[in-house]
Amino acid sequence: MDWLELVWPLAAAAISLLMVSHAVVNKRDVRSAAGWTALIMLLPGLGAMLYLILGINRIARAGDRLRGGMQRYEHPTPRTIASADLARGLALEDAHLASIARTIERTSRWPLLPGNQVQVLRDGDQAYPEMLRAIDGARASIALGTYIFDSDPVGQRFVEALARAQGRGVVVRVLLDDAGARYSFPSIDGALRKRGIRVARFLPVFWPWSVAFANLRNHRKVLVVDGAIGFTGGMNIRQGCVLAESPRHPTRDLHFRLDGPVVTQLLDVFAEDWTFATKEVLDGDAWFPKVDTAGETHARAVSDGPDRDLDCIRWALHGAIGTARRTIRIVTPYFLPDEPLITALNAAALRGVQVDLVLPERTNLRLVTWAMRGELWKVLHHGCRVFLGPPPFDHAKLMTVDHAWSLIGTSNWDPRSLRLNFELGVECYDRELARRLDHVIDERVASARPFHAADFMGASRLVRLRDGAARLLSPYL
Repeated sequence: MDWLELVWPLAAAAISLLMVSHAVVNKRDVRSAAGWTALIMLLPGLGAMLYLILGINRIARAGDRLRGGMQRYEHPTPRTIASADLARGLALEDAHLASIARTIERTSRWPLLPGNQVQVLRDGDQAYPEMLRAIDGARASIALGTYIFDSDPVGQRFVEALARAQGRGVVVRVLLDDAGARYSFPSIDGALRKRGIRVARFLPVFWPWSVAFANLRNHRKVLVVDGAIGFTGGMNIRQGCVLAESPRHPTRDLHFRLDGPVVTQLLDVFAEDWTFATKEVLDGDAWFPKVDTAGETHARAVSDGPDRDLDCIRWALHGAIGTARRTIRIVTPYFLPDEPLITALNAAALRGVQVDLVLPERTNLRLVTWAMRGELWKVLHHGCRVFLGPPPFDHAKLMTVDHAWSLIGTSNWDPRSLRLNFELGVECYDRELARRLDHVIDERVASARPFHAADFMGASRLVRLRDGAARLLSPYL
């Protein structure tokens, strides 16, 4: 017993010193490093254990373990455009936006491509029929990856369309995120397999060896038909998105059809995820044909995830915010950005940029709604404008800058999207597209109510305490 009483304090001190050393060396934020150091020293043993569980960032390491040695898909395209050439090609009032392209070309793997067309699709009422028409017109291949694919009437329509395509000899591959596939029971993959469609799940979460990766979800939504027609955006496949059918839990959303060379980049992203999940390599003309130009939009895919693409979308957001001269307009269902992004938005507002945030009055997650309310005061005091939209819940993800640059895709403004999930964005340089998207935003603003600092300060102390407490959990929401 005497030996144990002597060794235990020494062991606890050694472990605490090791954890303090790790925090001092690895924590970028001085306040975080100081806070963890104080906790470890004041609570010997317990503080070190808390740091070991909550304080060590394992995200990039887990991503490297998952996908570090796998094949990268980067199919060459005949025409690309560098940021310097973009500046010369844009209208004079938009030439400064080439700075965004310069930022993204140094962080994203893909080049900026001219000759694309982007069609805005509102809710499942417009998006699903367009997607189903593309599937019914497929001749060679269909790649479908999504987070949620519910086993409901809408999901069954997609199953039937995919089965018809496979019956015509089209090669079909469907990738479901394992967590998202569990939103409905029974899950849709049983119906797909019954029809002979090859389906796989991304990162199964219930195996003992996968527990460390349970939070790393594939949040991308990609449909590519014949390697030439692409769809992406915020929309999952579920009944709630078809507002005309008066679903029980209605959800507003935006999705996009893309035509042109950028579709090859969307398929590159899907093919990497598919190869990771199944080891099958997708290649050949059926998957990657030569894609003709289709419009005037310069576009580029921006993939993001807890691997070698970590922080790519975050860098895109910072590049766009820092470049803006006139307007920044953001539509997102979840707004829980980190301090650097909040500071960037405030700095833009202070230099005279009109910053508009369009958020839902209530999200589909009560705790997230409270946490968002607890965060909004940080942007309200510096000139950013906040608009809270009425039901139904708005799940759209959209950003425009200076009425000429747009970012569409799957990423929310929260730690889960910007740090944990595998996401996909598409940056677009096109004044006409931005005009259409700004019109969508104008409609949402017209039906929303402004949220002011006085609204936050006027709430009861109990409500402010609730929202502030929920905000403390924002890194884990």
